Amino acid sequence: YTAKHIPLAIYAPAVDKTFFVYGGTTGRDQRHLLCMIGEYDHKAHLVSRPTVVYDKLGVDDPHDNPTLMIDDDGYIWVFVSGRGNLRKGIKLRSNEPYDINAFSQVCSEVFAYPQIWNTKNGFFHFFTKYTGVRELYFETSSDGYTWTEDAMLAGIKESPVKKSGHYQVSSHFNDGAIIGTFFNRHRDGHPDTRTDLYYLQTRDFGRTWEDIHQKPVCLPLTDVDIPQRIIDYQSMNRNVYMKDMGFDHKGNPVCLYITSGGHEPGPENLPYQWKVTHWDGTDWKSHDICESDHNYDMGSLFVGDSSWKVVGPTGTGPQPWGTGGEIAIWSSENKGRDWVKLRDVTMKSKLNHCYVRRPLNARAPFCFFWASGHAHEFSISELYFGDLNGDVWKLPYVMKEDYEKPEKIEF
Repeated sequence: YTAKHIPLAIYAPAVDKTFFVYGGTTGRDQRHLLCMIGEYDHKAHLVSRPTVVYDKLGVDDPHDNPTLMIDDDGYIWVFVSGRGNLRKGIKLRSNEPYDINAFSQVCSEVFAYPQIWNTKNGFFHFFTKYTGVRELYFETSSDGYTWTEDAMLAGIKESPVKKSGHYQVSSHFNDGAIIGTFFNRHRDGHPDTRTDLYYLQTRDFGRTWEDIHQKPVCLPLTDVDIPQRIIDYQSMNRNVYMKDMGFDHKGNPVCLYITSGGHEPGPENLPYQWKVTHWDGTDWKSHDICESDHNYDMGSLFVGDSSWKVVGPTGTGPQPWGTGGEIAIWSSENKGRDWVKLRDVTMKSKLNHCYVRRPLNARAPFCFFWASGHAHEFSISELYFGDLNGDVWKLPYVMKEDYEKPEKIEF
């Protein structure tokens, strides 16, 4: 959580480990937020005892969860999200390369929904500030210590209102040759009215920005009806919930999202339509994948050379009309036009499963990970990871050793 915290896990080939962050707590009956990091050793098939990177000191809001980046020297950076202008974001760096045992705070500043990328040109950070209501910004750095001034990307206002808001997903292609972002728009700044789909990209590390036709764009975006708006979902009375994005092998962007009739859960806002929108080199194409039963059902997109896959809670779970459900793997062999369900990953569960997250450079068997929990009431939440064959392992809830084997689960 959230879908706008990116990435939450990274596979590091130098040490053959997947590092992952998440929001933990002090006990199964507590809501005290701890920003945690763990590692999975692919060779030994062992998971580490997690480390508390940052104690939120009484905060119980998972919007303050962390994200992750690994620099070229192997140092692990954790960006802990802030909330509003009072709870600032925190940037931390591991004391040793590829080592999760100790971190040092680098700085504290206003940012939320961090999306941090290590590219050939340096570190690129997309984030949100609570100007307007929720507006999009970015900053860059060569070393993680000195950053450029915050630059506003978008604050689109629907005349005559004075408030704006956005949620985004982002990614990069060919080590930062293209850095792109899809985002929605909140009418009058209210997230319950999120709609429309926009796209922007930079090919020079944020110095200039352009649309998909490589036509220059002046920042920040402030108008509704502009060429960077891919789809006018407002005219269709559809809400838009961002999930994930990627690039195909040619550098064309692909976005995964859900549309629905409104923000309130339940059958009145059916269908909760999973969709992909992508640039095919000439036009934007949009296709339906499947339907689920909640706006916050969250999955991940895998864009391969020949096939695309989506892994997410698309099946009805034990708490219907709540966040999450039963996880399935969907596949397309024709660039998103047609989709088939390959297999169910979870079945007959007691708790819903949600927030299926794809590690950067994902490697089997840690191709995605997620959490379980009761959608309507406070409950225990456990972490799982799986591969695209549908095999699943559960992480230990209590650890007695520094490294333990995850438990293979059969649903």
